[in-house]
Amino acid sequence: MKFRLTRVVDDRVGWMELSLAAFLLVIGSGSIAGQVPDGIRTTDDGIKYARGQSVVPVFEGWVPNPDGTFSLLFGYFNRNWEENVFIPVGPDNHLDPGGPDRGQPTAFTPRRERNKFEVVVPKDFGSKEVIWTLTHRGKTERAYGALVPQEVLSRKMVLAQVQREFSDDETGDAASTNTPPKVEIAEVPPVTLPGHASLSVSVTDDAVQMSGYRFGGRRGQQGINITWSTYRGPALASFDRAANRIPDPKGGKISASAMFKVPGTYVLRASVVDVGGYVTHSDTTVVVK
Repeated sequence: MKFRLTRVVDDRVGWMELSLAAFLLVIGSGSIAGQVPDGIRTTDDGIKYARGQSVVPVFEGWVPNPDGTFSLLFGYFNRNWEENVFIPVGPDNHLDPGGPDRGQPTAFTPRRERNKFEVVVPKDFGSKEVIWTLTHRGKTERAYGALVPQEVLSRKMVLAQVQREFSDDETGDAASTNTPPKVEIAEVPPVTLPGHASLSVSVTDDAVQMSGYRFGGRRGQQGINITWSTYRGPALASFDRAANRIPDPKGGKISASAMFKVPGTYVLRASVVDVGGYVTHSDTTVVVK
């Protein structure tokens, strides 16, 4: 089994190893458990903070594309255990070069989220870097995306939500004919508070079951699963969790509702997982007045 240390950079500390830090946390948490006062949650530095911590951008790796370009994949680590953090695109949330807006999220739910977006760079990108900078509560963190050989992923690994540290296969299941589901979200008209948005999703898939479980396929999963989330916005939308499954593995249509409490422009994301374990992310924009 291989383990890859994810590199994250901030202004003062230099390269940090999140995977190593998580390992040390597991080792150290047992020794301090009896010293934590009541009401204080146990964390990264020995205490679990419900709120008040920064968000760390993470470079996940890169994928070569068929046309010769490359996709740099990014995720994040919200250090808080409960607090949702919102950082609009701008001075505190930007990518360089080509930014500030290169499709990054502005809503950060607690803890670790992988492969949230990708930035396509040209064939001649060479040794250059794409830098994602996040500043929250005066703390600036940066992730550096580059075509480092050790960080290469396959597209199938990304589709199957696999991290290289959990697999001894560098390329994914090459023998599988599984393809990711195709997703269409109907345009959503503006919403006036108090009110909700009706979300209509159409999914088609090849219904190919991936052999085994190691690439993220849900063993015994029947049908297609859909998870809604807030990708961008001034607050989190809430969703009708009952409408999250299409029984037919070849797809179909399904509707859900999104409820809002704060006006603004939202990007809502549908993450659709087929019976083969492949995921497709599809976004829709909703204006709430």
